[in-house]
Amino acid sequence: MPLPVETYTIKDIARELGISTSTVSRALRGSYEINPETKRLVMECAERLNYRPNPIALSLKGSASRAIGVILPQIANYFFSQAINGIEAIAYNRGYHVIIFQSQESYEREVANVQQSMSRKVDGLLMSLSSETSDVAHLQEVLDKNVPLVLFDRVSADLNVTKVVADNFGGAFAATEHLIQSGRRRIAHLTIQPWLSITQERLAGYRAALEKHGLEFDESLIRYGTFGPDEVGPMVDELMRHSAPPDAFFTASDRLAVGCLQALRQRNLHIPEDVSLIGFTNLNVADFLAPPLSTVVQPATEIGQVAAERLIDQIERKHRALPIETVKIPTELIVRSSTMTSSEVVKL
Repeated sequence: MPLPVETYTIKDIARELGISTSTVSRALRGSYEINPETKRLVMECAERLNYRPNPIALSLKGSASRAIGVILPQIANYFFSQAINGIEAIAYNRGYHVIIFQSQESYEREVANVQQSMSRKVDGLLMSLSSETSDVAHLQEVLDKNVPLVLFDRVSADLNVTKVVADNFGGAFAATEHLIQSGRRRIAHLTIQPWLSITQERLAGYRAALEKHGLEFDESLIRYGTFGPDEVGPMVDELMRHSAPPDAFFTASDRLAVGCLQALRQRNLHIPEDVSLIGFTNLNVADFLAPPLSTVVQPATEIGQVAAERLIDQIERKHRALPIETVKIPTELIVRSSTMTSSEVVKL
C-alpha cells in the first residue's frame, strides 16, 4: 500500500515562521495588509511543505464555488499549454479549482463554453478568444452578470476588462528590425485573421520597423491565413513567384513558422542563404529545427500567472485590487541560424 501523504495546514506554516495563523492566511490570499517580504516567506514555506488549500472547505465559508473557468483555443498549442501551467500554479496556491474548455478556434464553441462555465457557477473567467471571434456580445453578457472576466493573449478592445498580453508590437518590431539589419529588404509577413488583436499589433510592429529604416510597406508581401496545415505552401509559392520575391519571412505564429520552414525546404530554398526565416512563437523545439529557428519568445507561463492573479484579485474584491488595464509582458528576441549570414554562422 502507498504511504499516506502528510497534510500540512496553515498552523504548520505559522509555527515554522513564528507568525500568527491569521497572518499566514492573509498572505496566502495576497492581502494588501501583508508586506511583500512576509508574503514571499509564506509562499516559499507553503511550497516547501507542499501545503495546498482545501477548495471545498473554503467554499463552505461563503457562496463562492472556488472555481475559475479557462476558455482557450487549443490546449495542444504549446503557448496555451504553458499559459495553463501558469494559471494553475496561481489558482492552486490560492485555493481555486480550474475548469478548462477548448473553443478549437470556433466562435460557436466558444459561446457554448461560456454558457457551460456560467451553468457551473464559476467565480470568474479567463479567456483567450478563438480565431473566429469578432463579436464579443456573449462576453458582455458575462460582465452584465457581474462575473469577473480577464482576457489574455487574444483580446478585444470592445470590452472594458483587464487584458494580459505579450508586447506584440515590440516583439514584431525587434524581429523585423533584426532582418533589416542583417541585410534583408523584401520581408514577407505571414499572419492570421486580420481582426485578431495579436495580428494587428504584430503587423503594426512590422510596419513601424520598415518605416524606421526607410523601407516601403508592400501589401503584396502580406498573407492572412488560419491554422490549416496545408495553407502555407500555396502562400510561399505565390510570394516566390512575385516579380520581386521576398528575401525573408516573418511569421506571426509558431504553426506558421514551422509550416513555412517545411514549405521552403520542400521547394529547395536554403535558409538563410536564399531567404531568412523568423517566427513569433513559444515553440519549445525551435532550437532543434534545421536550421535552428530565430524567434520572438512569448512569456506564456508569466502571462498565465499574471492573468490568474488579476482575476482572483477581482473575485475577492480586494480593497486595493489593481484597476482595469492592459498589462504588457516583455518579449525576447532570440537569434539563431535561420536569420544569420554565412559569416555569422561560421563565427559561432
